[in-house]
Amino acid sequence: MKKRLAVLTGALALTLMAGQAGAKVDAAEAARLGKDLTPVGAEKAGNKEGTIPEWTPAQRRGALSGEYPNDPKIDAEKPIFTISKANMAEYADKLSEGHKRLLSTYDSYKMNVYPSHRVMTWPDEIFAATKVNATNCALLDPDTPDNCKLGFPFPIPKTGAEPIWNHKLKWRGEAVTRYNNQMIVQPNGEYQLTKLIEDVQFGYASIKNPVPLTKNSGEFLKYLSKTVAPPRLAGTFILVHEKAGTGAEGRSAWLYSPGLKRIRRAPTVCCDNPYEGTDGHQFYDQVDMFNGVLERYNWKLVGKKEMYIPYNANRIAGAQTKYKDMVKPKHLNQDLARYELHRVWIVEADIKPGTSHTFKKRRFYVDEDGWTIAMVDDYDNRDQLYQFQEGHVIFGYNILSVTTVPEVIYHFTSGRYFITATFNEDKPLDLTVSFKPDYFTAASVQKMTTK
Repeated sequence: MKKRLAVLTGALALTLMAGQAGAKVDAAEAARLGKDLTPVGAEKAGNKEGTIPEWTPAQRRGALSGEYPNDPKIDAEKPIFTISKANMAEYADKLSEGHKRLLSTYDSYKMNVYPSHRVMTWPDEIFAATKVNATNCALLDPDTPDNCKLGFPFPIPKTGAEPIWNHKLKWRGEAVTRYNNQMIVQPNGEYQLTKLIEDVQFGYASIKNPVPLTKNSGEFLKYLSKTVAPPRLAGTFILVHEKAGTGAEGRSAWLYSPGLKRIRRAPTVCCDNPYEGTDGHQFYDQVDMFNGVLERYNWKLVGKKEMYIPYNANRIAGAQTKYKDMVKPKHLNQDLARYELHRVWIVEADIKPGTSHTFKKRRFYVDEDGWTIAMVDDYDNRDQLYQFQEGHVIFGYNILSVTTVPEVIYHFTSGRYFITATFNEDKPLDLTVSFKPDYFTAASVQKMTTK
């Protein structure tokens, strides 16, 4: 009896693992890329109502440094309608639970909805690599992509973890330096500003020198942040080598604290440990909407749905908006936010038995054109909506890539919210940078602290 039970338990475990793994698509399905699907897997056609347009890819323009997000035609538009507490029931089926909570809680909260535009596109090299990945790349378990190179690994997703990997591995340029300004906003609108400078070297999504991901190897990016303000946090460094896999095979991280005056390994740079300097308002795996290991959750691909999401957010992300104008009591200044109707992949992550995280359940909304997480509903262990993450999607015409500026985390229990990833009052992204091979090492960081 015990032997039979062990066999059944093992079979069940293998079934669950298979549900989490991702299979390659066959050649016939991959042939849809560039035909009825865009080269990265979105539906080319608009919807039958005409409220979501056909995909019309933009042309590259602008310099790789000094460019704030902008599109004069889109930015000149006016809202076509506004969602508020009074009329939210009319649009409830296209709203995240986080937006419903904000609308029902605050009379001042609103969502200005604009015409939808689908201009997001990518370099030709990413298109070509994505098509190869479709029939070659597999997900052996939620943290182990295999035989993947350069492009989106899973343009036609079959499992919940696959859209998350598309988000994590998307093309963003060869390397970048950016300012990351963060604000903890109190319910009365007062805020504390923290300023970081971040350097990133992309390995997997590098057109010049791509690093493939296999079951045995694959370091897909290197990251270094330096806190420059306020004075009590200035001089803090966080170094991360992001890899596929878990544990020692996955992320490696180091932390330099001015108080200790030395750099040390930091295994806590993971999951639901608070990011340094955020006073607990952002976990490490909420950076870039989601990053790091997937191992603590079971991942389910719910399907695709039309939703109102923050999109073409050039106004709120650009130099014309100051931080004091962005911040309002209870929530972001919603006169600056822009929402559009788009198709998103919905992915649900449920905590695995025997593991732990502050969030028992997470629901991700991933834009089909940009493979970018635009919103996340985060639930606590009582199955209550605990936080809501909102990433305002922008398109970089200069690099042909997509990111989110700003990113906002609403804390429903405290009434505070956290703004991150802003650079409005500093320099925009510098995509011309290059780093020496030893730049992203603990020894290099230690030297920086003595200058």
